[in-house]
Amino acid sequence: MKHPRALAYVAFLVVCIVWGTTYLAIRIAIETIPPLLLTGARYTAAGIIMLAIAKFRGERIPRDRRTLANLLLIGTLMVAVGNLAVVMAEQWVPSGMTALLVATAPFWATLIERLHAGGERIDRRSGIGMFIGFAGVALLVTPQGSAGHLDLKFMGGALLLQFGSIGWQWGTARGKYSIRGVPFVTSIALQMLFGGLVVDTVGFAIGEGSRFVLTPRTLGALVYLALFGSVLAYSAYVYAVGHLPSTQMTLYAYINPLVAVVLGWLILDERLTWVSIAAMCVILGGVAVVQTAALRGRRVARTAELAMAEQKTAA
Repeated sequence: MKHPRALAYVAFLVVCIVWGTTYLAIRIAIETIPPLLLTGARYTAAGIIMLAIAKFRGERIPRDRRTLANLLLIGTLMVAVGNLAVVMAEQWVPSGMTALLVATAPFWATLIERLHAGGERIDRRSGIGMFIGFAGVALLVTPQGSAGHLDLKFMGGALLLQFGSIGWQWGTARGKYSIRGVPFVTSIALQMLFGGLVVDTVGFAIGEGSRFVLTPRTLGALVYLALFGSVLAYSAYVYAVGHLPSTQMTLYAYINPLVAVVLGWLILDERLTWVSIAAMCVILGGVAVVQTAALRGRRVARTAELAMAEQKTAA
């Protein structure tokens, strides 16, 4: 495709579908692979592959410390905080429910965007949408909503997922606003490689190496996560973020949970209750309210800009 925006929508579609399947793959992989080394191995391998692609394309690795420090921070936020939180949580939270709890990402994206200089403000409608969404989260973590899985570990996993969502969205925003002049593939490669190495270091330091075991089933899940979940979908995500508005980009939070819930139910026999289905509808309803508020805000701002331009022309 010659048009970057059209390619961005294709990348967005890849993110919506592929990342919905990774919750299932993570749930399978952690059967024998410890969470930190699963995350670290996945992103280290993906980073090396992407770095090789970048070298083949003739891209140059940045040398200045400030750029490298930014890439390290972004990789740490998105991999060592955001993705690791998902892997850790899936030890106690079913894969489909993990995806539902991560569906609050647009709320955190809106809050972080508001903190950025010149970011969109949070209006009453956005606030109501966030309240609705978090009410859905509260409903989901009840015993009826969690299909009998409610315990302290489940609650801890739910909280960990919110912390991870904040880290992921913060890293996304920082990457969008602070990385300039770094070739696209190189930027992705270094983010994944730095984040993966950070998690690997911690994983080996706490002794996960002795518990790292591969079976054909978990190896297949790890390879899928590295190639499709990271090389393909992470690259698509970073590309789409650079060409689509932040609030529009987070629409993937609608589709990922639906894919994850269906796959968890079909393949892992994860239970669904009417309360959990209702909670999913409430969460996604809150996301819809936040998204429509953001779209309305951009239309109003655009109309105001056009009106000012017309006034200047008339003057």
